Amino acid sequence: METNKAKRVEIIIEAPMEGRLTDALENAGVTGFTILPVLGGSGRSGHWSREGQVSRAGGMVAVICIVREERLEELLEAAFEVVNRHIGVIGVTDCEVLRAERF
Repeated sequence: METNKAKRVEIIIEAPMEGRLTDALENAGVTGFTILPVLGGSGRSGHWSREGQVSRAGGMVAVICIVREERLEELLEAAFEVVNRHIGVIGVTDCEVLRAERF
């Protein structure tokens, strides 16, 4: 089966910023993404967990996008405008996809 090269972008950001981030991605032409809850982790500020939290306010989400390489720069600029002022990280990896016309 033939695969096609693409870029996978994972953005971890504070849950309350999810809407602002997805709006920025859509305005940059991103047509699809997946949002996952982040249960916990560790970073510059140490370990953290969603355990025991009543609201989303202290939580994080992972927004995952797969795009063609020529769309990457515009996506990253839009995402960085949001992430730059908040807790978050952006990762980019190479991937291969089937059905490239969907990306």
